[in-house]
Amino acid sequence: MQHLVFVYGTLRQGECNHSYLVNSQLLGHFETKAEFALYDLGPYPGLVEGHHTIRGEVYMVDDATLAKLDELEDVPVEYRRELIATTFGDAWIYIYQDSDHLDTLIESGDWCQRV
Repeated sequence: MQHLVFVYGTLRQGECNHSYLVNSQLLGHFETKAEFALYDLGPYPGLVEGHHTIRGEVYMVDDATLAKLDELEDVPVEYRRELIATTFGDAWIYIYQDSDHLDTLIESGDWCQRV
């Protein structure tokens, strides 16, 4: 079965975990509605509910890849998966669950543009 996944951090092109998506199809870039906030957690971002748009990429992945992504994201402990509407169809997005460790907001909503 095929799934759509919206990635916004280390899974994006040029980032350290992009290799997880090597056999997946990039459908395109997408910016969410202003319903989220993106935080810099050091080695990776945490996305939570908020009032910012988030920039990322939408991929079509198979069951095996989705299972590997869930393992990487430590679902359901550190992150949970939810569906959001994108221009490519409904896509999974990973939501960070530990709101006690959110310090540095990425105002731009773009992990690749953080400074």
